[in-house]
Amino acid sequence: MILVTGSLGQIGVDLIRELVLIHGPKAIVATDLREPASSESNGVTFKLLDVTDADALNQLFDDNAFDTVYHLAGILSATGEEDPDLCWKVNIEGLENVLKSARERSIRVFWPSSIAVFGSSTEKSMTRQSARTDPYTMYGVTKTAGELLCRYYARKFAVDVRSLRFPGVISYAAPPGGGTTDYAVEMFFGALQHGSYECFVSEDTRLPMMYIPDAVKSVLELMQVDPADISIRTSYNVTAFSFSAQELASAITKHIPEFRCTYTPDSRQIIADSWPRSIDDSTARKDWGWKPEFNLEGMVSDMLKHISAIRKHESSQESL
Repeated sequence: MILVTGSLGQIGVDLIRELVLIHGPKAIVATDLREPASSESNGVTFKLLDVTDADALNQLFDDNAFDTVYHLAGILSATGEEDPDLCWKVNIEGLENVLKSARERSIRVFWPSSIAVFGSSTEKSMTRQSARTDPYTMYGVTKTAGELLCRYYARKFAVDVRSLRFPGVISYAAPPGGGTTDYAVEMFFGALQHGSYECFVSEDTRLPMMYIPDAVKSVLELMQVDPADISIRTSYNVTAFSFSAQELASAITKHIPEFRCTYTPDSRQIIADSWPRSIDDSTARKDWGWKPEFNLEGMVSDMLKHISAIRKHESSQESL
């Protein structure tokens, strides 16, 4: 049995879809803080769960013979700055609750980290696996602490916990969840819905990114690796490509010539400026053969195709 927490978030929606294809819906229990819409259910068993409630989490483990947990529940960067206490509680206490339950039951765990562990004193170009962590946000602080917590449980208690430092993840299935890289998702919807978008970072802001099919692929591939081949028990650097906000707008304009993007940086600009411009993920490539499939052009074309299909479906439903 597989447990997915935070299942209605950006990665969870697409990950569950792939897990259902591999294992079938009966093998999966999904949780979140709200009930899923019918289009989000994928036929799996769903439970409401607050991961900071250790008793409720333990009861869920007692009721199900889980062998794998994808612990995706968490507060993202921009939202975390608005409520840092909640960010710490959800991101760290929730992770610790999962690790404790996994330790007691010999369960394998996946947990996502982030490039937010890096900061202003970290090298900006081709940031290495071993680069100094220097988080600017509470979100980054929780990811840094979470990486160390994962390594501690792996070393001390032999918990098979695995993690990836995700760059910005771009997807169409789930709405933006309060992250600093959300502009890269919002820009597509703005282009298709309004023909324009006001970007909250400057046009020359360059960040590492990844398209959601590659993000899901990286998780599933990592979880299939023999434990002996995993050399990193904090979190592996992974990436696909880097682009500036203007480069993304230009790539969209090739498909939608009338699209216009303006730039009005807000408080999220400071966060973006503290992060790397590009990532060195050679350790992941060496250890378990990581290789992304999408480049910028392929991602833009696929995103526009899927969002257009979603909008067309929604319009047809409204007309019924």
